[in-house]
Amino acid sequence: MAEIAKEVNGGDARDLHSLLSSPARDFLIRNNGEQVKIDSLKGKKIGLYFSAMWCGPCQRFTPQLVEIYNELSSKGCFEVVFVSGDEDEESFKDYFSKMPWLAVPFTDSETRDRLDEVFKVRGIPNLVMIDDEGKIVNENGVGVVRSYGADAYPFTPEKMKEIKEEEERARREQSLKSVLVTPSRDFVITRDGNKVPVSELEGKTIGLLFSVASYRQCKEFTSKLAEVYKKLKENKEDFEVVLISLEDDEESFKKDFETNPWLALPFNDKSSSKLTRHFMLSTLPTLVILGTDGKTLHSNVAEAIDDYGVLAYPFTPEKFEELKAIEKAKLEAQTLESLLVSGDLNYVLGKDGAKVLVSELVGKNILLYFSAHWCPPCRAFTPKLVEVYKQIKEKDEAFELIFISSDRDQESFDEYYSQMPWLALPFGDPRKTSLARTFKVGGIPMLAALGPTGKTVTKEARDLVGAHGADAYPFTEERIKEIEAKYNEMAKEWPEKVKHVLHEEHELELTRVPVYICDKCDEEGQIWSYHCDECDFDLHAKCALKEDADINGDDAVKEGGGGGESKDGWVCDGNVCTKA
Repeated sequence: MAEIAKEVNGGDARDLHSLLSSPARDFLIRNNGEQVKIDSLKGKKIGLYFSAMWCGPCQRFTPQLVEIYNELSSKGCFEVVFVSGDEDEESFKDYFSKMPWLAVPFTDSETRDRLDEVFKVRGIPNLVMIDDEGKIVNENGVGVVRSYGADAYPFTPEKMKEIKEEEERARREQSLKSVLVTPSRDFVITRDGNKVPVSELEGKTIGLLFSVASYRQCKEFTSKLAEVYKKLKENKEDFEVVLISLEDDEESFKKDFETNPWLALPFNDKSSSKLTRHFMLSTLPTLVILGTDGKTLHSNVAEAIDDYGVLAYPFTPEKFEELKAIEKAKLEAQTLESLLVSGDLNYVLGKDGAKVLVSELVGKNILLYFSAHWCPPCRAFTPKLVEVYKQIKEKDEAFELIFISSDRDQESFDEYYSQMPWLALPFGDPRKTSLARTFKVGGIPMLAALGPTGKTVTKEARDLVGAHGADAYPFTEERIKEIEAKYNEMAKEWPEKVKHVLHEEHELELTRVPVYICDKCDEEGQIWSYHCDECDFDLHAKCALKEDADINGDDAVKEGGGGGESKDGWVCDGNVCTKA
């Protein structure tokens, strides 16, 4: 984007009038039809808002921009000009009716297209901040508005530098008051609406819970945190939680807050977005811990709460060192029975529904397969895993695989498991939770390998199966080194580069690529590919080096020296719609 500013600001002279006008028009319009002279924008900062009604991310951003606009335009210093990407005038009018600012008339498609070209608009929503001379002052208006709101005015590099410096100072001088108190609010609230002065929290350990009630991960974590909170209160610990909800629906906020025992910032509090920046939030849920002095003790203990519950308190470095030592000892003592036996639950299911005792599996190499029917990558991986399972069983009976389901109902579990030849935990088995925690399952499909002693061999068995198939068994470090040595030896006699008629543009270079699809035979390849990085083109060695290639006879090979489409070519993904 910096190149765009340089090109616009340093290229052919373009004043504001020439940017926004046409030979037949020297005005912009409001949604009531009023015409506003372009020259009346002198002295203001202007946001050129490239947006469209059909664009979901635009629909979500526009209300935020309206709020900022109302705050700044009343001071007479800021204006927004809507540059529509809509397909028809009816959609333009419907969308524009929700906007309090100006617009380039929909009928002036020439100016709208020219602005798209000048500012190289490739994605919407796009908000380019310019001054009254038509020069760019900030290319990332959407990001700036989302992060800083009206506080970023006048959106200049100098102002952004000032904000960043202030943020760094705030981190250095952080206190409980600087985090939770604003010029208009010195309290947090209880679930029944009472106000609690922030001063009453001084001297306590505080957990700042960043959460969105509608996210499944946040719901699951909140229930675990509530248990920890209750136990700490019973133990009369000086600990408090303050919810910083990032929920954009007030009813969802209320429904979530009223079921939990802690405090919160008021819904839609303006400091919420500021705090996400202050603590450099990167994931949800996040539980930031502030020590008794208001300084950050830990940037996120959500995983520790998941793994250790109340044992993680008081979340100090010393406590985490202690937990690390406990975890190390636990791993060293791990057995198959310690993983899979819990009270009376001392079995897994066989294909005929019979119970297979865990004790009967001791001494075998075991794969634990975390998967679910609703997960497309799981359904794609399972057939390959079935094939690998059968190949391994043929050469070693001291091997077994156990399916650990994340399915949402018994019917889905039954349907999915019917495609599998191995063992399984029963649907809804409580051992799944502890296993997922032990192996830190953050996504599925996930495949963990256990050795004959029950100790973890690798948590990356899925990648090894993908790269080497049954050849990777028993998935140990030693076995993978053997495979690597075999592949390295295999490649010694191959040329470093080849030319091939299927890809005459560039030479293909012998390259290590873990898994790929050969562009000649359409079959999967592993480890070595004759590869073109520029074109993402791959050939098996056998396809690249075969002398009697099927295409063009003997001259085919020559060894060389040394998210969903939305509208007319636009694709929406997450917070942006881009031109395909």
